[in-house]
This record gives sequence, structure tokens and C-alpha cells, in this order.
Amino acid sequence: MARWSDETSGLLRSESPKEKQRILAEIFTRHRKRLHSMVNLRLDPRLRARIDPSDVLQDAYMEAQERLEEYLRSRPMPLFLWLRRITGQKLYDLQSHHMKAGKRSVRREQAPLGNPMPEATSEVIADRLSAKVVPSPSEAMLHAEVRARVQEALDRMDPLDREVLALRFFEQLTGAETAQALGIAAGTARMRYFRALQRLREVLGPAGLRRFE
Repeated sequence: MARWSDETSGLLRSESPKEKQRILAEIFTRHRKRLHSMVNLRLDPRLRARIDPSDVLQDAYMEAQERLEEYLRSRPMPLFLWLRRITGQKLYDLQSHHMKAGKRSVRREQAPLGNPMPEATSEVIADRLSAKVVPSPSEAMLHAEVRARVQEALDRMDPLDREVLALRFFEQLTGAETAQALGIAAGTARMRYFRALQRLREVLGPAGLRRFE
């Protein structure tokens, strides 16, 4: 069992259900920005007009309230990763619902690697990375060229390498958090992260890569 964080310890010390819910609300607020960024990274661009990240977070918070005692009994992962997992599942469910309503199923494309949340696609990652390398709108042609090269490199990556890159770069998870989130060994996560960075260095060069490190 993972060592309790200060957040989890505070919940465990409280004997009042009402107090536990108050503490959970404070913790969720503390992590809201990171969770919002995660949803934005993984929200299907085709559904941005139909799904509000704030609604996803609200649904996730309500489920976390309902399942808090279950979490405290087993504590399978750090509290933040548990909240992230619930939020990702809510996003996955919402996207599946909207896609099915549009006569499409996204089960296969939206749940890679057995994770209960949509993936950070190569298209979205390429958009973000190329914007950092070529930030000026006046350099539109260069931006398009860099983006195409970056996406090609991302498409060639193993999906797990690409996911590790998204977790470390954009969600700002630590190496240990990344390993726990994906259910892999810390050494494996580290190796895959460096391998993904090497692929990007081959495309952008060290100077280009430093633009978004």
C-alpha cells in the first residue's frame, strides 16, 4: 500500500462524515486546475462544443464524494491519482455517450492501453508541441511543417510511450505518479519517457526540444 499523503491522513483522522466531505472539497479545489488541464488535453476536439470541462469536473467531484469511504478503506493509489482516475472515467463516459448518440462508437479509439480515460492523441499533442516551438501566428507555414513532423514522430511511437510523454510533459506528473497511473514499473516509465524524448529530439533537434522543456 502506498504511503499515505498528508491529504489522505487528514481524511483518515476525521471521524465526522461532514468534516471528511469538507476536507475533500478543499482537496478537490486544490487540484482543480490540474484536473481541468487533464480534461482539456484529452477532450475530443469534435466534442468541444458539446462537453464543458467544468461539467466533467463537477460529475467527478460528486462521484468522489460518494466513493470516498471506499477509497479510504483500500487507498489503492495517492488521492490525486484517484481523483484524476475518476475524472478521466467521467470524460470517457461522456464522450462515449455523445459519440454513440451520433451513431459512432468510440470504445476502441478512446480507451487505449486498458486505461479508463480517453487518450491524449498524437494530433492534440502535436498541436501543443508545435505551438511551443513556433509560437508566432505569422510563421504559419513553419508551424504547419513542424506540426506535421512532430505528429509523424508521435504516430510512430508506441502508444504507451506517447502516453508517458503526455503525462510527464502536459499533466506534469512525476515519474512515480506516471508509473502508478499507468500501472507499470517506475523504471519502465522512465525508460519510455526518455525514448519518447529521443524521438522528438530527432525531429526538432536539442534546441527545438528545449523550447518546451
